[in-house]
Amino acid sequence: MSLTYSSYVSELATLTVISSTVLETGDVNFGGIIPATIDYVEGRLWRELDLPIASVTDTSVILSSGVRTTNLSTALGEPLNIETYNLLTPAGATSSYATRVPLIPTSKAVVDAIYPSATSSNCGQPQYYARVSNLQLMFGPTPDQAYGIESIVTTRPAPLSASNSSTWLTQNVPELMIAGSMIFLAGYMRNYGSQSDDPKLAQSWESQYQNLIKSMDVDALRMSFESAGWTSKQPSPLASPRV
Repeated sequence: MSLTYSSYVSELATLTVISSTVLETGDVNFGGIIPATIDYVEGRLWRELDLPIASVTDTSVILSSGVRTTNLSTALGEPLNIETYNLLTPAGATSSYATRVPLIPTSKAVVDAIYPSATSSNCGQPQYYARVSNLQLMFGPTPDQAYGIESIVTTRPAPLSASNSSTWLTQNVPELMIAGSMIFLAGYMRNYGSQSDDPKLAQSWESQYQNLIKSMDVDALRMSFESAGWTSKQPSPLASPRV
């Protein structure tokens, strides 16, 4: 059964034997622990699972002629990993009618060595890009026209909260949400000394989490056709692709 924010808090209250009110708002000793719990479990799941839901496509960036850098768009969320970065040609063409030219990722040192300046004689249709900071990219050669860009990047979807009562994770992997949350809450339940007071509590939930995420990791790969033999099929213990 999928979870909502309310049912998520309710399940954790049952498992920890701590009231939902205390988990959300705290008591005289501690503040509410639910926001930190969500940060912990969602952070682990998004990092450990390569899920298509975290991938977004943006076509809002237009390169400037004669300028060798541009910024990644944050309109759809903070870009973490760049999956694909396409130049839209010819310059001025909309994404629906443009021809996509995949740019090749490389290092800043390579771009600087091959295309050391942005003078007009060194401008052209970009072939390479380097990520020089969290948001800034550098191109080689420097764009000679105002090309459009199609970026496919990994972001972090909006977290679960009272105002965002349902997420992809709560709808599709509720058991992992609960198991991961209980690893974090084991410390709260033992006054942050769980490893000395009751080492088995956190370790038991960690073991359960690891068992669950193994099968979900296979599902995540199947979604992207990265399962055995580059298919969407469940890996077979008997059949194997021919080489």
